[in-house]
Amino acid sequence: FLQERLKLVTVLGAGLLCGTALAVIVPEGVHALYEDILEGKHHPVSEMQHVMESEKVAEISAAHEYGHDHSRLHAYIGVSLVLGFVFMLLVDQLGSSHVHSTDDPEAARSGNSKITTTLGLVVHAAADGVALGAAASTSQTSVQLIVFVAIMLHKAPAAFGLVSFLMHAGLERNRIRKHLLVFALAAPVMSMVTYLGLSKSSKEALSEVNATGVAMLFSAGTFLYVATVHVLPEVGGIAHSHKPESAGGKGLSRLEVAALVLGCLIPLVLSIGHHH
Repeated sequence: FLQERLKLVTVLGAGLLCGTALAVIVPEGVHALYEDILEGKHHPVSEMQHVMESEKVAEISAAHEYGHDHSRLHAYIGVSLVLGFVFMLLVDQLGSSHVHSTDDPEAARSGNSKITTTLGLVVHAAADGVALGAAASTSQTSVQLIVFVAIMLHKAPAAFGLVSFLMHAGLERNRIRKHLLVFALAAPVMSMVTYLGLSKSSKEALSEVNATGVAMLFSAGTFLYVATVHVLPEVGGIAHSHKPESAGGKGLSRLEVAALVLGCLIPLVLSIGHHH
């Protein structure tokens, strides 16, 4: 019964990750990239009248620069999303290949598979920390809340699965606590590092590109990978699992499909009426 409830929460968390990435993080990341251009287009009426002549003089050069910025920022959107997706793909595949290469009993006793699994989950948590830090730097409370809830619902089953895997592998309780502590600290530490790094880069103007937008789009790519490639196939029983027991069943039940759809729609509903 507990395992079924945990699976349901995992599916709901996967839906929240997808909905948050598509309905919240991607729009916010794109808006952050274009924030300077968008703010430059909204001048007060008096200011518009005051600078009308100078704008007419610089119209050609401004239009050329505006188009150049648009084409450059368009490239950053796609690159950031794909890099986030590919990054999580490489992390997951490296960890999986290492675990599969240590399937024999003698190699398994070395503990390399346990360490690799923990490191893989820590990297996943660190990527979630990047998303949380980038959301915090936007100063949009609704965005911060949605991203936080999505991460929490995803990380609770992941922590339970990590402890179950380590206990099944025969680790001592003290070592399991250390692994769990590293996993638990990865997301908050990385979120603070990301927040401080984005604040510093924005204050010192180290780059022409809004780093917050790039970080949010990168994290959207990681969210989409974790939800669609890692979590959903695993709970659906159609892919390999690092957990000691299979999630069971082929595909999702009606209740789990409803939870998945609900998770996808919650961020969309919360984002309705949210204006920049």
